[in-house]
Amino acid sequence: MSFLHHRPGAITVAVATLMVLSTAPANADPAADPIGPACADYAVGDQTGAGQGADAAPQPLTVAASRNPKLSALSAALSGNLNPAVNLVDTLNAGQFTVFAPVDDAFSRLAPEATAALQTDAAPLTRLLTYDVIPGRFSPTNIDGTHTTLQGGELTVTGPPNHLWVNDTLVLCGGITTANATLYLIDTVLTPPP
Repeated sequence: MSFLHHRPGAITVAVATLMVLSTAPANADPAADPIGPACADYAVGDQTGAGQGADAAPQPLTVAASRNPKLSALSAALSGNLNPAVNLVDTLNAGQFTVFAPVDDAFSRLAPEATAALQTDAAPLTRLLTYDVIPGRFSPTNIDGTHTTLQGGELTVTGPPNHLWVNDTLVLCGGITTANATLYLIDTVLTPPP
């Protein structure tokens, strides 16, 4: 006990460390910075990267996505603005998730008839959006492998942390943390298996 009496600063540091470790989400790597070949395009403090990095950390997933101008199409799809019958905001803000988030350029490459169908038919839009979401949080250093998505299909992540691929799609920038999710920005809208 005399050790404790003479080291009050060490006790404070130890207790603070235990509190931080015990409140960190499972599988998350809160100290990791976003990593990937296009992260410079989503830099913290850059106007084009609003809602990214440190600014995104205290916000729930859908709020962080809505504040990023490069995720406006995804945000519209998740919030019911693309199809009023599909609103995943409450679901995606209520749990811990890893999300492969297609940037606006990915949505713009969808065929016009595909976009029109997603605006009127809730089932394919829901399948498409939930295929991009994995339960739990994974950092770039521990995401490698095959994962079952909320949609029920599997997707595979391969490569080193700074050059990840999900299925056949390059991760532009990954490991972006929000209050309840880890985001990986991708340049393709992932298609669930039949």
